[in-house]
Parts: sequence; structure tokens; C-alpha cells
Amino acid sequence: MPLTPPSLPYSVESLVQILADLRNPDGGCPWDLEQDFASIAPYTIEEAHEVADAIVRGDMAELRGELGDLLLQVIYHSRMAEEAGHFTFADVIADICAKMVRRHPHVYGDAINPGAEGQPAHWEAIKAAERGKEGQKGALDGVALGLPALLRAYKLQKRASRVGFDWPDASGPRAKIDEELAECALAADDPDALHDEMGDVLFSMVNWARHLGVDPEAALRDANRKFERRFRSVEEMSDKPLNDMHIDELESLWRRAKLADR
Repeated sequence: MPLTPPSLPYSVESLVQILADLRNPDGGCPWDLEQDFASIAPYTIEEAHEVADAIVRGDMAELRGELGDLLLQVIYHSRMAEEAGHFTFADVIADICAKMVRRHPHVYGDAINPGAEGQPAHWEAIKAAERGKEGQKGALDGVALGLPALLRAYKLQKRASRVGFDWPDASGPRAKIDEELAECALAADDPDALHDEMGDVLFSMVNWARHLGVDPEAALRDANRKFERRFRSVEEMSDKPLNDMHIDELESLWRRAKLADR
């Protein structure tokens, strides 16, 4: 017998009910019933990236839909946690509300307002104190393993910098890049060593970007979009399939695409 859908108008509680229905062994969705935290996690990451993509493109209609998809992920994980006896969606809401109040003592308490420029440092100081209470003593504790590698490298370097483990200026990481590139060249015939050295090159590139005040994740994202835009222009300008063209022809079209894109 079909389950009864939530009544209109829909609300957050409606979505909570829908997830409970989908996970109901008696009449729920077979696919949803097979899922667990690990199988759903990739979708969560994908939806977060799609939210960011809609923001970059300035597509508010798309952003509205993607935010809904991301909210679904939060409720999905909360539902599975509730089934396992860990916590509920209400617990998630209570925790984040308490955290936001705790981390804004200048709004909800008597602390001096640090201003927009001072707020990031203020926020980090509160987070550091919280990590200490939770038993996280190391400077790198709490940097999530699930972050994109580029972003995680950036955060690890920032954490290390706070305790003085850092180059004094951008010339240090810039020289390190040359050193790592040379080591890459020496490791060219050893796949395992090349893997390690290439990682060191990328890590050093992130460090250099950080010292120059460049967000490496944003810079690479913009570079990806630029490449995509120009490559599509090459496809549009070509009068035959690209794989039938000589590299010199492709290079000529690429130069035209670059000029048109400036």
C-alpha cells in the first residue's frame, strides 16, 4: 500500500518525513534502503560542488535547486544516523545553532566586536580553544581528510604557519618549486618516486600561492573555466573534427581563441 506523502505547503519537516518514508522497510524505496554513509558521501560532495558552480555562474534559479539537493544530503545522513541511534536532524540543528552563538560572542555576548577584518582571526581563536577542549592538541588536528586535496594542502599550510613553521616570504616556496621540479626530473623513470615528487610540486605551488595572497582553489577553478571556454571556441571555429587536425592547426585555432577571450 502506498505511503501518504506530506501535505502542502511543504516545509523542512516535510523533507524529513520524505526521507523517513524512503528509508521505511515497509513500503520505502529499495535503492534508498540499500544506502549507507559511505555510499551517499560522494553525492554529498557532488552536490556541494554544484552549489558552488551555480554561484560562480550567477544562476540563482539553479542555485535554488542545488541548495535543496544539498539540504537533502544533510537530512539523508541525519536520517541514517537516527536509525543507527547516533543522533537526529534536530540534534544537528541544535549543535550548529549553539556553535554559531558560541562563535559570535560580540553579537550574543559582551565581547568587543572585532570588525569584518578581525573576525576571521577571532573565529579561528575560538575554534582553536574548542579543539583544545575536545582533546585536539596538534596544530593540524581537525583539518578534514575529505577536503579536496588542493584545499586541504592550503589549510594544512595555514595551520603550520600559525605556529611559526613557514617561509618568511614568497621567495622560499618559489625556490622550493624549482627544487621539487628538479627532483621530478630525476624520478622520471620511477613511477612511485614520480608520484611522490609530483605531489611535492603541487604542495609547493599551493604554498607559493598562499604567500602571494592567491586562493589556489579559486585560481585553479577559474583556470579550468578559462580552458573550457577557449576549447569550446576552438571546436566552434574548426570546420572539421579536431582529431582529424594537425597539432599546428589546433595551435593556430587556440591562439585565435585566446585573442578573442581577452
